[in-house]
Amino acid sequence: MAKNETSAETTHFGYKTVPVDDKATLVRGVFDSVASRYDIMNDLMSAGLHRLWKRRTIEQAGIRKGHVVLDLAGGTGDLAKAFSRLVGPQGHVVLADINAAMLRHGCDRMVDAGVAGNLSIVQLDAQNLPFADSTYDRIAIAFGLRNVTDKDAALRSMFRVLKPGGKLLILEFSRPDAAIQPAYDLYSFKVLPLLGQLVASDADSYQYLAESIRMHPDQETLLGMLQQAGFERCRYQNLAGGIVALHSGYRI
Repeated sequence: MAKNETSAETTHFGYKTVPVDDKATLVRGVFDSVASRYDIMNDLMSAGLHRLWKRRTIEQAGIRKGHVVLDLAGGTGDLAKAFSRLVGPQGHVVLADINAAMLRHGCDRMVDAGVAGNLSIVQLDAQNLPFADSTYDRIAIAFGLRNVTDKDAALRSMFRVLKPGGKLLILEFSRPDAAIQPAYDLYSFKVLPLLGQLVASDADSYQYLAESIRMHPDQETLLGMLQQAGFERCRYQNLAGGIVALHSGYRI
């Protein structure tokens, strides 16, 4: 069985095999634990590079005034905040996440940033989006797809709610170049849990982060999954030597 596949009854939670019905609860526990330190940890873990990766995603989205945009697994709202400026008062942005604690922090950040009027916050499951067909001009999901239990179902759901001509962007950790893999592994499994313990008092959640990245489909596998879900003109860009990849595809 390929590492991105699951059986009918079990799936991966990091390196552990768990019942399918348990994964969402386990992932929720991880993000409940780290929500208050999530933004600080992102800066520390990536040396601030996550901001550049998200900026690339925003640039590649090609968002215009009046667009309706879904920021899935949007957490504390980095992308949603930028999207709300780009769509203007004629457009609308939905900041969505399965985790209530992350959304509370995202809501606070949106208020502090003065975002209002053209943004809604919704708690939902990416595998079964509660929206009508052909609702969104753009969908973005940054560092969230690897936590979804049934990624194929989520991609099909995203395809359904995109408008014809709409674009999906997936920013996610991926498989780095072989030359940097040893150093990356050392950082992931030694330094990252230590940072989690020192900053967030939670080494286990960041151990899960490292493991979940290794269990996520690599660049070519995810590209094929996009195509299988119906997306066309699919492509990806490696960032930071493949540590992160930005995939995109269109509903034609």
